[in-house]
Amino acid sequence: MKGTENTSFKLLLSHDPSHWRREVLDTDVDLMLAGHTHATQFAVGRLSFAALAYDEWGGLYKEGNQGLYVNVGVGYVMFPFRFGAWPEITVISLRPTNV
Repeated sequence: MKGTENTSFKLLLSHDPSHWRREVLDTDVDLMLAGHTHATQFAVGRLSFAALAYDEWGGLYKEGNQGLYVNVGVGYVMFPFRFGAWPEITVISLRPTNV
């Protein structure tokens, strides 16, 4: 965080979404982007086994003025399949709030 005191928007890239709740919510980071969960390669709507290990496992989460986006990725771990947790590439557009 050193050297970011005078920036208007703080974006953090972190591999593990659980980092957000453990360390980021107590900072002035505006948006954190993460991956890691792959939604356990299985999801039915907003239900996934990933929820057993992660409070935030896929999609956008907000708390106050801070946000976390967890991308479920395009790959797999161990087993070459995905059900309901389809591969995802995310485009995020940042715009000034005073426009």
